[in-house]
Amino acid sequence: MAASGPAPERAVLLRTRDLFFRARLEGVIRAAGHTPVAAGAAGLAVVELADDASLERVCALVADGTAVVAFGAHVRADLLRAARAAGADAVANSAIEAWLRRRLAADA
Repeated sequence: MAASGPAPERAVLLRTRDLFFRARLEGVIRAAGHTPVAAGAAGLAVVELADDASLERVCALVADGTAVVAFGAHVRADLLRAARAAGADAVANSAIEAWLRRRLAADA
């Protein structure tokens, strides 16, 4: 029998290249009783905005019906605005941990 992954509503897709943010956000996700995943179905996606490719990823996830929060450098306000326009929540790097804690607590 194959092992099954977490229920999609308890899974949080985490897409970030920054190891510092990944480790911190994985801790927040686990502390809230959710499971960080690198791929697959998830109730929430957390995506680092670094370039046009990451913005396209946000747009694709939103189009698929996944709730998305994008985070990025405050100096890349263009990417944050574009993510919001696509239907995602978007916050600066400095706010992502607090935002994620609040969101996951609301899901409990």
